[in-house]
Formats: sequence, structure tokens, C-alpha cells
Amino acid sequence: MNETYEPPQTPLDVLHEDAQLIVVNKPSGLLSVPGRGAHLSDCLLTRVQDAFPQALLVHRLDRDTSGVMVFAQTPHAQRNLSMQFEQRQTRKTYVARVWGQLEPKTGTVDLPLIVDWPNRPRQMVCHATGKPAVTDWRVVKTEGNTTRVRLFPKTGRSHQLRVHMQALGHPILGDPFYATGDALDFPRLMLHSEELRLKHPEGGVSMKFRARPEF
Repeated sequence: MNETYEPPQTPLDVLHEDAQLIVVNKPSGLLSVPGRGAHLSDCLLTRVQDAFPQALLVHRLDRDTSGVMVFAQTPHAQRNLSMQFEQRQTRKTYVARVWGQLEPKTGTVDLPLIVDWPNRPRQMVCHATGKPAVTDWRVVKTEGNTTRVRLFPKTGRSHQLRVHMQALGHPILGDPFYATGDALDFPRLMLHSEELRLKHPEGGVSMKFRARPEF
């Protein structure tokens, strides 16, 4: 993947803001954090910090994935939110469109993942040395030879949803790493972080943030 990096120049889409956290809707094609080199400096973190100078990173989404992302406004909030992600106390829902007709209507993928070193950042299934990775899925509807599905990751491995769907034989549409042929011929990766549930770092109240996918 050596194509030029041309992130979308859309305005910052703030879903929620308070003294402890900021929630934004990340566009597809924008890095979460800076990459190596000045040409990869434009990212969601720097854009958020332009508007909220004290903003701190909590988690990431892949460059080509869109949707709900939370940032902390204080070091306390960053520690608290990071711990929620590490201890799997957050609940994440993604929407994806995948190739083929996914059956049955619900299921679970439980396949350990590890980086594919010669081809990084690609990941691969490895039962010997992979780290546990679990994804639940629920079909929303079939659309021709594609399926709209909701994905519920129980772990947070890199490229987890993308590799798990490919392992089922239903790669996510437009995935530059794991889709081939007609499944690749889409304008973007059809993967979107639709909903994030977490506890507010000040007081522990449960909160839910949602952003509708554009596909």
C-alpha cells in the first residue's frame, strides 16, 4: 500500500464535549495519530487538539475505519478511560458491509491473531502464537451479493474485525488489505464504529455515543 495519503478535509464532527472527554465522528481515510514522516502528520488527534489543546489520546481506529472515537480532556480522564478499554469495560458496536451472503444470522468468531511480520501491518490467524480475539456478529440485511452486519468485538486486536470477516470468507468491502476482486472495488473500507458505551470518568455514569455510517 504505497498510495499517497490524502485525508479528507471535512470539518471536525464533535458528538459530545464536557470537562472530561470529547467524542468525535472520525472520517474514513484519516489517521488517528501521526504516522512516520511529515507527510503523515495530519491526523484526528492533531485536528482535535487544534480545537481542544488539552485533548489526550485514549484509543485508535484504523485509518480507513470511520466512526465514534473518544478523547480525554484531563490526565485523570485519560487514565480512567484507557483502563476501561484495557479491562474490556467499554462496549463497541460496528457496522460493516461484507462480501457474499453471511450465514447464519448470528455467530461468533474466536480466532487468535498475530502480526504478519513480512506483510505488516497485516495481521493473520495463528493458533500457536496468536493473542485471543473474539467477535460476535449479527446480520442486519442482505443487499444483493453483500451483507450488512453489526459486529461486536469482545477484544481489541489490531485489524480484528477485518481479519475475522475474511476468515469467514466474507471480507469487508473495500478493504485494501484483506479483500480481493470485486470485494475490493469500493470507494472506501465499509467499516464504521457506530456506537461506544463507557462510564464517565467523573462519577461513573454510563454513557452511549452513536454516529450513523455514511454507507
